Amino acid sequence: MLRVLAAVALVVSAVVVGALLPDDRVHAPAPPLFAHWLPHVGIGTPLAVLVALAVVVWGPPLAGRLPWRLALGAGYATALAWTFALALVDGWARGVTGRLTTEHEYLHEVPGVTDVGAMLREFSSRILDYQPDSWATHVSGHPPGAFLVFIGLDRVGLPGGAWAAAFVVLVGALTAVAVPVTVRALVSEEHARAVLPFVALFPGAVWMGVSADGLFAGVTACGIALLATRRALAGGVVLGFGVFLSYGLVLMGVLALVVLLCHPRGRNWRGIGVAVLGASAVVAVFAALGFWWVDGYHLVVERYYQGIATPRAYVYWVWADLAAAVFACGFAPFAARWRGPAVTLAAAAAAAILVAAVSGLSKAEVERIWLPFTVWLVVLVPDRRRLWLAAQAVTALAVNHLLLTNW
Repeated sequence: MLRVLAAVALVVSAVVVGALLPDDRVHAPAPPLFAHWLPHVGIGTPLAVLVALAVVVWGPPLAGRLPWRLALGAGYATALAWTFALALVDGWARGVTGRLTTEHEYLHEVPGVTDVGAMLREFSSRILDYQPDSWATHVSGHPPGAFLVFIGLDRVGLPGGAWAAAFVVLVGALTAVAVPVTVRALVSEEHARAVLPFVALFPGAVWMGVSADGLFAGVTACGIALLATRRALAGGVVLGFGVFLSYGLVLMGVLALVVLLCHPRGRNWRGIGVAVLGASAVVAVFAALGFWWVDGYHLVVERYYQGIATPRAYVYWVWADLAAAVFACGFAPFAARWRGPAVTLAAAAAAAILVAAVSGLSKAEVERIWLPFTVWLVVLVPDRRRLWLAAQAVTALAVNHLLLTNW
């Protein structure tokens, strides 16, 4: 309970201090979250409440007795319903179809790409701001992997915000499968079944629907699950592609090492080599096509400080970011007993989060940016499951109904 109180104190402190700081030192309308105060309800409100009630009442017993694959399928379906319902609280246009079509987003740049090869070759030259052909904020702030995904959707006949949003949610909800699969391989099936309702009712679903970071979370979670189930080459390829979705996802290497070195079947040194080989193949393909990750990273750091990252106060965000992460993972992990192999997995995610916070390259907006890491904190399951599932649901519902999130 002391850990829960500490998490609550962190959140309250971040809210109070953020409100007292000058706006030009925070650059977030509702610190520590990047959102606007706007109490509202929407067409997704009754569905979200019903999904939450169903998981609280029936989630733990069903997760415990359903056949494993059926339980995973139910978890995935629940995560989809939960994420879409939360997105629809903001309405169909504002909460779903319009999220990825603004001037800052990926779809804004898709129509201008007539030659994918040329786009990759010139990608780095357009990262910096204040030039006529600078990429939009999210395109410039990430490697070209995510941009390629949305270009691909457009090319196969699935253009526009609705298809992009649906794809992001469909992939993001895979966390509800990948995380329990990993826990089953590293800890036990019993613990994996306990995790299922919590990852399906993940509070971070507020930002998974709809931001590209939900896509990143789903892809990298699948990569970790592949490593956990001894599919090192495939896991390396998937995680290698993840690094080309977001520069910060290089920190998923911490979780990857924990999975491979702390496996109950023994340390998988060979798996490390095979996974590195798979990831290196992805790097080589992008390099051959004209994009070198290291060049892009250095340029994106420069672009980062061309914007509002410079006036944002590091002395505030270095710890307030952690409060934003609490909103995403919920308070349940802090009520769990921190012991056993699950703690190692959660600790790896927490270590990645701390490195990202200290780096100063994630000042604000981390409630969505850190989704690939915060989703792994819910492997810490408290004893009074129904009570804490309700707390998780209340956290997400309160955020989604009191605030209008920006991304």
